[in-house]
Order: sequence, then C-alpha cells, then structure tokens
Amino acid sequence: MKLTNKTWIYLWEEWAKPILVAVLLALLIRTFIAQPFKIPSSSMYPTLKIGDRIFVNKFIYGAKVPFTGIKLPKLRDPKLGDIVVFLSPIEKKKYLVKRYIAGEGDTIRITDGELFINGKAIQGSPFNKFFYYGRGEFGVENKVITVPEGSFYALGDNSANSLDSRYWGFVPDKNLVGRAFLIHWPIKRIHLITEDY
Repeated sequence: MKLTNKTWIYLWEEWAKPILVAVLLALLIRTFIAQPFKIPSSSMYPTLKIGDRIFVNKFIYGAKVPFTGIKLPKLRDPKLGDIVVFLSPIEKKKYLVKRYIAGEGDTIRITDGELFINGKAIQGSPFNKFFYYGRGEFGVENKVITVPEGSFYALGDNSANSLDSRYWGFVPDKNLVGRAFLIHWPIKRIHLITEDY
C-alpha cells in the first residue's frame, strides 16, 4: 500500500510530532528540573527506606548542561541538613543519597555520637534523632576534619550502616546532582522531604 502525502502529513501531525514533543519535554525535565531515583540501601534509614522512590530537584544548585562544562545559575548553595544526590567520588556512574553536612573550609568532629560543625554541636532536628559513630579515616572519634576547597562532606542518617564521607572522604562539588524533595512511591510514603525530616 502506497502512502500519500496527505497520509504522511496526518501521521506526522497526529502521531510522530506529539510523541517527539513529549520525549523532548521529558528529556528537558529530567536533565534540568527533576530526576527520579530509587533508594537501594538502608544508609538513610529511617528518613528514606529501601525501595522508596524519590524526585530530586536539579535546578536548585544549578543543573549541568550535558556534554559541556556549563552549569546553569543556582537558586542557592547546599546547606546543613539537605538530603542530596551526587555521583560517588569512588565509583564512577554510581549515584549516592546522603545528608549534606559541611562545605569547603568547614570543620567536622564526631564525639560521643554528636556531630560538631565548626566547633558547634548540631543538636536541632533532624540531627538530634541520630547517633553518629566515629569511624573510618575521615570520621575518627574526636578528630577535627577540614573540608578542602571545592568539596563537601556527606553522612548517612543510619550511621551504623552507611558508607559515607567518614570512609571515602570528600565529594567534589561538581559531583552534586540535586536535592531530594519528594518521596513519590510507595503510596503510603508519599510526602515532601524537608530539612528537618
């Protein structure tokens, strides 16, 4: 069966064009606005549970333009308590979800389960819910650690079962993907993720 020009126009207008527009919109949203991730481990328990599906806000810290070194303007810098997604500093192409603790120039110390940033105990919510174990090369009990330039320090909420900055050190700022803002699955767990959550 030979397709006429009228048929080709119909197929383009009614099928191909809408599908192409939908695909392009989905790619733009995923690249610059929000991206879904699934929680694979218990390192952020009880805040995030295994199997939780989250959306990550990519434009808040400045989304990256693919295949370039260009970064779009950010709304704000990461701050203490943000739950962030970033590329692992030790495993290429692996995404991690942890809590942002400190940026360049800040000092961190873990003493008796308490977290100290720049010499001050962090006692407010959600940090008063967690016990931090002094472990690993970059998390030795009572040792003051300084975050180097262009990096940040991240910890899991489930300190007893989290491979985080205490073990592998600092995360380059360029590895930051965005901030988790919503658990969208399972249905009974749907809610916004706030700093004190």
